[in-house]
Amino acid sequence: MEVKATARYIHMSPRKVRLVIDVIRGMAIAQARSQLSVMKKAAAEPVLKLLESAVANATHNFHLDAGQMYVKSITADGGPVLGRWRARAFGRAAPIRKRTTHISITLEPREEKSRKSSAS
Repeated sequence: MEVKATARYIHMSPRKVRLVIDVIRGMAIAQARSQLSVMKKAAAEPVLKLLESAVANATHNFHLDAGQMYVKSITADGGPVLGRWRARAFGRAAPIRKRTTHISITLEPREEKSRKSSAS
């Protein structure tokens, strides 16, 4: 059973968030938590918060064991861009694009090897 969680309108560019989520894709929950907790990137904080939210959804809503779960998929898509302006030379204005990100994560329990081999 897949468990999903989303974090929307994170005030950080998707490019910066993708550097963090590429590291934890496919990892077990415990390993992903430890990796995010020691990461120096600022994007690690909202991603860790989202991971904890997805684990809470799995345990509370679906009564799944967090120890068996892994990160099946995680994506960072662009949200709305706030348009701001900065003064430049000769009375001109240059745009400042303040980007936002929508992060979505899907967790799934790992299948046991004995189940897979017996099913084949």
